[in-house]
Amino acid sequence: MERMRGYFGIGVERLSKPVNAGNLFRSAHAFGAGFLFTVAGSYQRRTHSDTGQATYQVPLYEFADVASMRLPDGCRLVGIELTDDAVELPTFKHPPQAAYVLGPERGSLSAEMLERCDEVVKIPTRFCINVAMAGAIVMYDRMISLGRFGRRAVSTLQPGEPPPAHVQGAQIIRNKTPD
Repeated sequence: MERMRGYFGIGVERLSKPVNAGNLFRSAHAFGAGFLFTVAGSYQRRTHSDTGQATYQVPLYEFADVASMRLPDGCRLVGIELTDDAVELPTFKHPPQAAYVLGPERGSLSAEMLERCDEVVKIPTRFCINVAMAGAIVMYDRMISLGRFGRRAVSTLQPGEPPPAHVQGAQIIRNKTPD
C-alpha cells in the first residue's frame, strides 16, 4: 500500500464489545493507523478477534474519560455518528492529521465527545452498523480519497486510469516479484 501523507488514529468511546474493538484495531493496523485509543472503556489486548495483535504493533492509548483524552497537536477529532447535521462520508474531506472516534455498539457518542469533535461524519446507511465495519469503511474512504490512485473506470469494460506518473515507479518496484 502506498503511504499517504499525514497520519490517523482511530478509537472507540465507552467500549461495550471487546471483540468488535479487536476487529476494528486489526483493520486499523492493516490500513496503517498511527495509533489506537479507547475512551471510558478498557480493552484487553489478548482477544481472539485481533489475530494480528494490532495493539502490540500500534500504540494503544486508554483514556478514562473525554476530559483526559489527549491528541497530538494539530490532530483533528472526527466523530463517526448518525446525526442529522453530520457530514455524509462521501462528501467529507479527510484532514491530513485525524483521530476518528466511534461510539459503543448499543449507543452513540456522548454529548461531551460530540462537543469535543472538530467534525462529525456519518456513513449514509439506513441504520447503525457494526462499529468495526463502520471504522473499516471510514478508513477505506480515507485511503481512497488521500491515497495515490488513478481515477475509477467509467465503464465496467474499461480499466481505471493508472496512478499518477510520480507514483507509478514506486508501485512497479513494490509489486515486482523476485525471479
